[in-house]
Amino acid sequence: MRVAPEIVLTDEERAELTKLTASRLTSVRLSQRAGIVLLAAEGMQNRQIAEQLGIGRIQVARWRGRYAQMRLAGIERDLPRGAPPKKVDLAQLVELTTQAKPEAATHWSTRKMAAKLGVHATTIARHWQAAGLKPHVVRGFKVSRDPQFVEKLEDIVGLYMAPPEHALVLCCDEKSQVQALDRTQPGLPLKKGRAATMTHDYKRNGTTTLFAALSVLDGQVIGQCQQRHTHAEWLKFLKKIDRETPKEKTLHLIADNYATHKHPVVQEWLAKHPRFIMHFTPTSASWLNMVERFFRDITTERLRRGVFTSVPELIVPRPRFFWTRIWGKTVSQERGWKC
Repeated sequence: MRVAPEIVLTDEERAELTKLTASRLTSVRLSQRAGIVLLAAEGMQNRQIAEQLGIGRIQVARWRGRYAQMRLAGIERDLPRGAPPKKVDLAQLVELTTQAKPEAATHWSTRKMAAKLGVHATTIARHWQAAGLKPHVVRGFKVSRDPQFVEKLEDIVGLYMAPPEHALVLCCDEKSQVQALDRTQPGLPLKKGRAATMTHDYKRNGTTTLFAALSVLDGQVIGQCQQRHTHAEWLKFLKKIDRETPKEKTLHLIADNYATHKHPVVQEWLAKHPRFIMHFTPTSASWLNMVERFFRDITTERLRRGVFTSVPELIVPRPRFFWTRIWGKTVSQERGWKC
């Protein structure tokens, strides 16, 4: 027959336990446990203590036994529950993440790595965050192999930072294959608790190519929409620039290395118009051309969610188009791009 352990208290222990039961700063749990020990020290059985305190007999036996083994430290806090958490070898985790790949996959996920190491996925996520690792993210890049990269870079950035006097700096390029897309079904508008909807499929209503020349001085754009983007259309756009800019100004045009920009017919026309000075970006470095940022804004602000039933509707001038100039200065223009 199991016998409850006998509790014998010293004067100091009794005073400490009595203080715990009387103090308002003591937690309810600790005060109750101290009361169990005091009643047990008076010779009461577990069933009697349980009835007097209104708790279970097993609970009384637990804290009576723990006090008998560890004294006050046995009732101050609960014992840890469950198995101890499995520790992760951080060096092994980093090595697997950066040097190996999972089976039948191109990159690790938290669940795949957790199954590999036998831990929880949140543990993997926490360690990856602490180590600054993001296996699910991949960033594209392209290193220019142009042997004159530095010279071209300095030339173009110099035009941005210190434009020559009595001259205009124009960033030129074409945005080809701009599609007039119409949705197959009308979407629902934005409302509280629901995002705007748009069908995933679409109907093509033709394409156009936008030629644009962005002025570094004030952000104005000379634009022209044409059906193709061969050297003939590029030459036609250069003539438009010639007509719409002051004749006394030298024109520094920044363009990429597209073949139509260097066509012999174009070169022959440029030779007859010496006020046009071409500056070509390095190979695989069209990001140096500021007009690319203008094209990106058109895509995100006008085209991506736009609905166009025809090409003429696509190329209608859009009023109040705001564009912010980069490279240290900010300019906002309330202008459309004319085609």
